[in-house]
Amino acid sequence: MRKAIFPGSFDPITLGHEDIIRRGIPLFDEIVIAIGVNADKKYMFSLEDRKRFIEETFKNEPKISIVVYEGLTIDLCKRINANFILRGLRNPADFEFEKAIAHTNRRMSKIETVFLLTAAGTSYISSSIVRDVIRNNGQYELLVPESVKVKK
Repeated sequence: MRKAIFPGSFDPITLGHEDIIRRGIPLFDEIVIAIGVNADKKYMFSLEDRKRFIEETFKNEPKISIVVYEGLTIDLCKRINANFILRGLRNPADFEFEKAIAHTNRRMSKIETVFLLTAAGTSYISSSIVRDVIRNNGQYELLVPESVKVKK
């Protein structure tokens, strides 16, 4: 069974995340969207909201499940028997950063990282840009799945 983890904080999930996940579905038997929790990080959206946004976005996709985790992604992979990590690449800086993490993960385990290039139409979107647009009352809806709703 080809089981992949798609890790991130998803604060919030973006159209870029959704694109990578949907394009990964034919490649894997299961994709586990893994919401990482970092006690030192200040999130805009609660964990419950982030999880709900993802659940609603993929409610009709049986190959998708969601977990919340702390610690190393490779430790989660081992716990749930996932043999791949799925990651999206937007630009050369992402590649260099993700390459270093992939090499480290590979050195510490036998887990492979699979990279997909983001679609041209979503390559500029990041969660930090979305949060900035929200803070400044911009049209964040253009950058996120319909499930992401900001309470005003």
